[in-house]
Amino acid sequence: MLPKVAIVGRPNVGKSTLFNRIIGERLSITDDQPGVTRDRIYSKASWLTKEFFLIDTGGIELSDAPFLTEIKAQAEIAMEEADVIVFVVDCRNGLTSDDSYIAKLLYKTNKPVIVAVNKVDDEQFRESQYEFYSLGFGDPIIISSGHGVGIGNLLDKIISLLPTKKDEEVDDSIKFAIIGRPNVGKSSLTNTILNEERDIVSNIEGTTRDTIDTRFVRDGKKYTVIDTAGLKKRGKIYENLDKYAAIRTVDAILRADVVVLMIDAGVGIIDQDMHVGQYIHEYNKPCIIVVNKWDIVPDKDSKTMKKWEDDVRSHFKYLDFAPIVFLSALDNKRVQTMFPAIDEAYIAYHTRIKTATLNDVVLDAYSMFPPSIFNGGKIKIYYASQVGVEPPTFTFFVNDPQFLHFSYYRYLENQLRKNFDFYATPIKLEFRKRD
Repeated sequence: MLPKVAIVGRPNVGKSTLFNRIIGERLSITDDQPGVTRDRIYSKASWLTKEFFLIDTGGIELSDAPFLTEIKAQAEIAMEEADVIVFVVDCRNGLTSDDSYIAKLLYKTNKPVIVAVNKVDDEQFRESQYEFYSLGFGDPIIISSGHGVGIGNLLDKIISLLPTKKDEEVDDSIKFAIIGRPNVGKSSLTNTILNEERDIVSNIEGTTRDTIDTRFVRDGKKYTVIDTAGLKKRGKIYENLDKYAAIRTVDAILRADVVVLMIDAGVGIIDQDMHVGQYIHEYNKPCIIVVNKWDIVPDKDSKTMKKWEDDVRSHFKYLDFAPIVFLSALDNKRVQTMFPAIDEAYIAYHTRIKTATLNDVVLDAYSMFPPSIFNGGKIKIYYASQVGVEPPTFTFFVNDPQFLHFSYYRYLENQLRKNFDFYATPIKLEFRKRD
C-alpha cells in the first residue's frame, strides 16, 4: 500500500483548495462557506519519484455547527490512518482557539505534523508565520494554495517524512475483497470459502468492523480473501461503533486485485448497494457481482435468474463489465462458480496487448463504423498504444479530442472488449492530440 497524507484544519482555511492543487484536479468542492467538505476524499498524488494517497477532511472546530461530531470523527480516522499530517492554518486570522484544539488532537497521534500557513499571497502576511511556532510542530511552511506559492516546498517536506518502503514478503496470491452493505453475508461467504469459523458470523449489522486478510490455496491456486466491515448509509456511517467501516473498506478495495460486491437476494437491490458499488467504479477495480442467499428466493423458475440479471444490470450500469454469480454462502451452494470469474478478472486486469494487434483492431473498427461530425469536426484516429495495466489503459492519438462524442468512446471501448476479452475489468481510454 502507498503511504497516506492527511490534510486537517479548521473550516475554511483552504484544505480542499490545497488538496486540489496537489492532485491537479478539482476533486474536492471548494467554497467560502465553512463545512463544505464533510467526508474524507481520497486521491493518489505524486511528487518527484514518490507516490502517496492524499486525504482531504472536513473542518474541525469548537462549536455546535451541524455535523461537527461526524466531521471530527472522520478527521480522526484520517489522522489515525495517515503517515504524515498536514495541519493547515490561515495567516489572515492568526492562531485561533480552534487551531489550538486541533493541535491537542494531533499531539496524541504521534505522527509527523507539518504546519502549512495558508493564504500568504501578499508580502504583508509573511510575518504572521511566527505566531504558529507556538503550536509546537517545528518550522511552519508558507503557502498559498490558491496561487500555488510554496507548494513545492510543502511537497518536499512531505516526501522527506514519508516512510521508506521496507522489504516485504512477496505475495503472489490473487487478492479479492468481499464488500457490501451490512448483513448481506460477507463473513458467511468468507467462512464457507475457508471451511472454518475464521470470522464471526452474526445477523447483527456491523459485526465485522475491520478488514481481515486470510490466505488459502484452492485447486492449487493461491488466494487472499479480504473480509470487510459493512458500509453504512451516509447518515449512519459516523456512529461510534462503525466509524472505521468506510475507511477500512476503501483500503480493502485499494489492496485487492478483484472486488466481490455482494447483494442480498432476500432483500433485493437497494440504494445502499449502488452506493457501495460506486467505490469500485471510482477506484477502477475488476468486479464480480455476487447475488447471495439465492436459496431463499421463492418460486424460482427458468426465467428467474435472467430477470435478476436484468435488474442488476439496470441498477449497476457503471459496472456493466462485471459478471454476475448466484450463490448461497451459508449453505455452500454454487460458491465454486465464483472462482473461475475471479481468475479471469485477475488475468484481464493485468492483460497487455501488442501495439500492432491493438492498431489492427482499432483501425478496423474505425473503418467499419466511421465517426460522425461532433463539435464542428470529425475525429480521426492515427494510432493507439497501451500505456498501462491495472486497469488496462490505452492512449489514442487523434487530430482533436474535442471531436470525440461519448457514444463513439463507448463504441471503441466495446470493440476492445469484444476482441480482447477484457472480462470483469474496467478499461480506460485516453485521447490526445497528435503533435
